[in-house]
Amino acid sequence: MTRNPVTATPDMNIQDAKALMVKERVHRLPVLDSEKKLVGVISEKDILEAAPSPVSTLSAYEMNYLMNKLTVKKLMSRHPVTLDKNATIEEAARLMIDQDLSCLPVLEDGKLVGIVSKSDLFKILMELFGARHFGTRVEFLVDDRKGVLADITSAVSNKGLNIVSYGTFAGNDDNTAICTMKIQGAKPSEVLDLMKPFVKEILDIREA
Repeated sequence: MTRNPVTATPDMNIQDAKALMVKERVHRLPVLDSEKKLVGVISEKDILEAAPSPVSTLSAYEMNYLMNKLTVKKLMSRHPVTLDKNATIEEAARLMIDQDLSCLPVLEDGKLVGIVSKSDLFKILMELFGARHFGTRVEFLVDDRKGVLADITSAVSNKGLNIVSYGTFAGNDDNTAICTMKIQGAKPSEVLDLMKPFVKEILDIREA
């Protein structure tokens, strides 16, 4: 999560909220009341949708006047879905996907301590796949049975190779799984020969 996020207040003018987002390079702001209690979230999208249409008959002065009258309280999403500080990354991702959320305020004992956004999850995904480490990335199909992954990792270890990252995904049916692994210390051709005895099919292999 992003700790101690920048926040807005309900009575803040939306023009000021927008300027704050630009300054801090964020796309949404948790909204705290005078008691520091979370009461909503306002996003860049909320402000853009509230702006008068470009084809409006209002003058620039009138549009600016109306926008200056709008406060965060009028546009924010109330009662936002939140996450406890001790929740798992999986729980955060599930909530954001199932409820189509772009962020989750993070609470500890009812107080805001952070915020998790889709960008944060992308960073975690990048780390899980070892995107910052060079090696041979191999994607393969295996039977979904006990011991198959232990056999593969043992074979890699016995060759003195290093597994940088590993992930498992649902296969084409209930009896298979798709795995990705990034290995350092061997060329793709060497990894291919090593994997063949243990997998049903090599789906992709490359240096990355």
